[in-house]
Amino acid sequence: MLVLTVGALTAATVVALVGPPLFHEHLMHADLRDQDEAILHAEEAFRYASAIALAVAIAAAALASIAVSLVFTRRIGRSLSSLSDAAARVGSGRYDARVAPPEMGPELDEVAVSFNHMAERLQDSDRLRERLLADVAHEVRTPVATITAYLEAVEDGVRPLDATTIELLREQAMRLTRISEDLAAVTQAESGDLHLELCATAPVDLVSSAVGAGRERATESAVHLDGDVQQNLPDLEVDPLRMGQVLDNLVSNAIRHTPAGGRVTVAAGRTSDGGVRFTVTDTGDGIAAEHLPHVFERFYRVDTARDRGHGGSGIGLAISLALTHAHGGTITAASPGPGRGSAFTVLLPR
Repeated sequence: MLVLTVGALTAATVVALVGPPLFHEHLMHADLRDQDEAILHAEEAFRYASAIALAVAIAAAALASIAVSLVFTRRIGRSLSSLSDAAARVGSGRYDARVAPPEMGPELDEVAVSFNHMAERLQDSDRLRERLLADVAHEVRTPVATITAYLEAVEDGVRPLDATTIELLREQAMRLTRISEDLAAVTQAESGDLHLELCATAPVDLVSSAVGAGRERATESAVHLDGDVQQNLPDLEVDPLRMGQVLDNLVSNAIRHTPAGGRVTVAAGRTSDGGVRFTVTDTGDGIAAEHLPHVFERFYRVDTARDRGHGGSGIGLAISLALTHAHGGTITAASPGPGRGSAFTVLLPR
């Protein structure tokens, strides 16, 4: 309405200021100077006709504009109302709410698509939170139940408090400590509160350290572990302890899921943009395609029973992801399928 009012006032002012002088000058050029009364009458007729025509034109334009505005306003209103209702449902915890694209232009369609993507991410996060709480409860319940059972057995005199019992209790306590430390580490890294001691580090040193740390476990599991480093790789500005933790987690995970006689290789090479690519490959269990997008989530296990039997807490890969992101890098997982091995790749900028 404000635009229409301003437009009408502007048009009326322009017509009143410009129209009569131009019309008068036109009559003067027509050699009608002696017919003053006719000129005045013609000018009055012109002003009257102009005013009527302008009023009718503005009224018609206003009605047409209002009609079109009402149509678009109702369509936009319905779209915004749908978006508002969906936002309210999401705010109340119903993350399955979605909105249809209003088809009112790319901007509103993009808003709808972005909202649906946000709701989907929130829904996935809520599922992950539920699974996280369940897995944490399970991880903590097992050692606590074991400690409680053995302590009750000692109190009842069923089991002596000998070196074997003490060692078992210590192992369960260490398991609880490891779970709490892993959760604290990944939370700290994901929140950005992790302090990194950055220094120039040679990739060959990181690979050698990872191979050396995993050598004993590989020997116990009868797995061949070796390294392969490309020559003349550039130094990296990283925290050697944290990046060593990333590679150690990947190597430990690979050895854990590689049967006796298998092979685990830690390689380092140059990327096309001058960075460094670390790859940990194995000939072990492999990963099915539907599990690949989730292997870096906390407590996610491809085979729950199998992985708990292997002693993994399910947090190592989440820690590796968080630490790699803290260094400005990326980490990905790939596998041809179950029983065909897997490969984890860490890309770090120069």
